[in-house]
Amino acid sequence: MKTNNYESVVIINAALEDEQIKATIGRIGEALLTNGAETTDVEDWGRRRLAYPIQKAKSGYYYIVRYTAPPSSISKIERFFFLEETIIRYLTVKLDKKAMEYYKNKKKDETKSDATNE
Repeated sequence: MKTNNYESVVIINAALEDEQIKATIGRIGEALLTNGAETTDVEDWGRRRLAYPIQKAKSGYYYIVRYTAPPSSISKIERFFFLEETIIRYLTVKLDKKAMEYYKNKKKDETKSDATNE
């Protein structure tokens, strides 16, 4: 089965407790696995101020996940994001080869800088 690379940016309601946010992140991981996706990279940006209020919230918890998945499963994953009450906004994009190369190089640079700092 053909798979593509995707990136989803999810904004979780920052008014929630840390345990509730971690539970939501866990449910995101479960939803990806049950729909045939394999996580390749995760960025946890934490709480940030929103540029404009979304559902009366002024700040959100940003969680970015990159994964490979069959194209048919994306609609199911986005449906989960839509139905999850703690998620106030999400965006899923298909990554092309240039984007994947960029993230691979970025990861290599981060590991090199971590090794030199130690």
